[in-house]
Amino acid sequence: MPRKNSPDDADAAQRTARKQQQLQAQQDGADAEKKHGSKTGKDRQAKPAPGPGREEPAPPLPRQHLTKPGNQHEMELQPRTDAPAYEGSGKLRGKVALITGGDSGIGRAVAVLFAREGADVAIVYLNEHEDAKETCRLIEAEGGRSLALSGDVKDAAFCQRAVQQVVDRFGKLQVLVNNAAFQEHAASLEELSEERFDQTFRTNIYGYFHMAKAAMPHLGRGDAIVNTGSVTGLRGSKKLLDYSATKGAIHAFTKALAQNVADKGIRVNAVAPGPVWTPLNPADQPPEDIAKFGADTDLGRPAQPEEIAPAYVFLAAPSCSSYITGIVLPITGSAGDGA
Repeated sequence: MPRKNSPDDADAAQRTARKQQQLQAQQDGADAEKKHGSKTGKDRQAKPAPGPGREEPAPPLPRQHLTKPGNQHEMELQPRTDAPAYEGSGKLRGKVALITGGDSGIGRAVAVLFAREGADVAIVYLNEHEDAKETCRLIEAEGGRSLALSGDVKDAAFCQRAVQQVVDRFGKLQVLVNNAAFQEHAASLEELSEERFDQTFRTNIYGYFHMAKAAMPHLGRGDAIVNTGSVTGLRGSKKLLDYSATKGAIHAFTKALAQNVADKGIRVNAVAPGPVWTPLNPADQPPEDIAKFGADTDLGRPAQPEEIAPAYVFLAAPSCSSYITGIVLPITGSAGDGA
């Protein structure tokens, strides 16, 4: 259940949300001055690939633009995070996990499956309080205990406090999922300000560093860190220069940290998703672009969060991946993407 945060953490989260909104407004203004052509994805004759046991939404998607940091409950087309075809088998029974960016999207889907596999789950989020409350409800519906902590992962002191609150509440910490991210597109290098570059790096890679450092004293043999990378870190993205750079850094950080802590019996891996239907993208791309989001993948559509989350279970559970460390697992909807 949500816990009241210190005034300092709440204020910091609000300041970061306002900063993200300012950066978004600057880019929205730049976009409005341009005439966008209608760039289409690959021509397709076949229907997009189905999901696990049901057809998944495919382009054209709702032409919606969310205000940052992006609230899932405001999305016209709700991301699928319930994974009805996934049956738990106790792979994480008795474990405690902490997921950053756990209020929505991939983070929520991972929280649901971790709880279904028997874990108690804490989530860290910025200021999306309604989404966080719903994620906690879903965790508890699966039989797990929940904890929601609002704050800014750019702040090392907050990360330390968050980890300590998890340990105080549940008595231990065995799985860390670094997933929180900031993304805002830029059409050219000239549009990318140092302020935005700093915001992206401090959220996406400094935040992972701060959380890993805070969690490390509590992790032991058989425990795991799972980082969220991206296909953009594998092959770049011309309008996501800073975001792609941070994701490439996350991939390298994952591989290096895996080597660094291997002698402690701690495994460190990453998942590199392609386009996934979460609040992150409607809170970034213009409505005309979001309508065709994921259309240029080989599978013809974006993933739903529930299709990405099982990879996190696999990499977190010793029963599945005790001999796997330092990998970046691409789940991109396209053939040929590799780490």
